[in-house]
Formats: sequence, C-alpha cells, structure tokens
Amino acid sequence: MRLDKVPVTALSATLSPDPGLAPGKSGRLIITATTSDAKQLVTVGVGHGNVLFDSFTFTATTVTVNKKGVVSLAADPRASEGAMPHIQIAVIGHPEVTADLSIPVRYDVAFVANFAGRAGLKGIDGLDGLAGSSGSDGSVDISNPSAGPSAGGQGGDGTNGEDGRDGDPGQPGGAVHVWMTLKGGDHPMLQVRAASKTHTQLFLIDPNGGSLTVNASGGAGGAGGSGGRGGRGGSGGSGFPPGFSGQDGRDGFSGHAGSDGAAGTIVVSVDSQAEPYLNKLQLINKNGSGGPGPKPEIRIEAVAPIW
Repeated sequence: MRLDKVPVTALSATLSPDPGLAPGKSGRLIITATTSDAKQLVTVGVGHGNVLFDSFTFTATTVTVNKKGVVSLAADPRASEGAMPHIQIAVIGHPEVTADLSIPVRYDVAFVANFAGRAGLKGIDGLDGLAGSSGSDGSVDISNPSAGPSAGGQGGDGTNGEDGRDGDPGQPGGAVHVWMTLKGGDHPMLQVRAASKTHTQLFLIDPNGGSLTVNASGGAGGAGGSGGRGGRGGSGGSGFPPGFSGQDGRDGFSGHAGSDGAAGTIVVSVDSQAEPYLNKLQLINKNGSGGPGPKPEIRIEAVAPIW
C-alpha cells in the first residue's frame, strides 16, 4: 500500500540490524506511520509490513538511501570521519509529516582488506554422446513359410561422450603493502592504508573492539568439467534371428582441475606509536589449496598520517 491517501499524522524510523553503520556497510530502514485513528503502518521488508518505500522522499547527508530503503555508507572513512549521517523522511501527500534519523558511524568492527586472487572457473562439461539408431525389423511371418524368415538389422553404435574441459587456474594473491599509524587524541584511532598494484583501501579502526584482516591468498583452481555420457547403442531389430544391439559409446573423461593460485605477499610498515596494536591485524596469505605462503614482513618505522 501507499500512504498518499491515508490520514498519516506521525512518522518514526529505525535502522536494522544495527542503529549504527561502519564504513562500507549498509542497513535497512524500518519506517512506521501512525494514522489519525491510531493505526500503525510499517514498511515492507525487514519491517514485515505492507507500506511501499515509494510512499516517502529521503533527504540524506553522508549516507545514500535507495528505492528499497537500503542505507549505505561509503567505504572510504574520509567521507564520514567526524560526521553524523542523517536522513530526513517525508510522506508523499503529507509533506508536513516527517521523521529524522541520525546514524552513528562505527569503527569498532571487523574490517577486511581483500587482495585475494579469484578462484578459477569450472571447466565446461562434455556433451553426451548420441544414441545409436535401432536396427530394422526382419520378417517373422510364420504363416507364409515360402517367404522364409529374415534376420533383424543390427542396432547402430552410440557415439562417445565428449571429454570435459580443464578448469581455469586460480589467480595469485596480490603483493600488498600495509601502512599503520596512530591518530592520537582523547580516543586514539588507527589509520591504515592497504595497497597493491590493482587497488587501495583505507581504514579507520577503533582499537577498542575493531580489527583488520588483510587477505592476499591465491584462488583455488577451477574443477574440471565432467565427461559426457556415451550414447546408448541402438536396439537390434526383431526377426529371425533378431539383430544385435549396437555398442554403447564411451563416456568422456573428466577435465583436470586448474592449478591453484600462488599466495600473495604482505609487507606491514607500522609506526612505533601503533606497534602496541599489531594484534589488531590478521594477515592471511595462503595458496589456492590452503598451504602457507611467504611469511609476512613487519617493519617498525616512521609512518606519517595517512590522511
């Protein structure tokens, strides 16, 4: 339902599943409209109501709101540091009825910097073989002995199934450099930059509950495609004697799995003031089959403010 024809007198909103958002995360709005006869009407989705989100207009700062009521915060912490994201919600048809929602920004969560290689694609399955044709029927008219019986025709052989294709190789993990420094103040925070040749990610982490996992593992090789089934031989034709059935085709061989991607490398430069918080970093660089990669290198050295 929509609310433009409903006598709405008040509006309230909450964010699910958490009232706050971390950079790069999203939540969903639950909006409750109260009518002049004290009924409460709730939005669809996580609100489990039947009010459509196109009943409202949204004016948002720092966050974005889409047509389904999904609220998103940019992954770059510079866009939200020191800000209080805010949404003003108005009812279409009742512009005087509004609700305001402030969204605290959280930095005490488990962040992930992903530089892992992609897994290889599965190989294409082989096509099944074609069934052989049935043999022609011979004469079995015993009421006319002078004609004599004739043998049934032999069934055709089934064709072989195709071999499956090999899986694609997994991609290697990135060569990653991580810089970490401490931003002082009443509530010290960790500034982190993680970069490879392909992309860079920035993080602002509350060491009281927050953490960062850096993943530079190689991707697993793709599974080989399955071989196609051989076609069934055609049945022999009836007659005297009956024809032989054709031979079944050979099943195709399955393809080989693709090679696993190599583990990436991780170098961490940590400012001496941030060294006590090294336990807030988890460094993962395995190859595609789960074997260990090169040991990450930790350097204690001066790291300037990252932004």
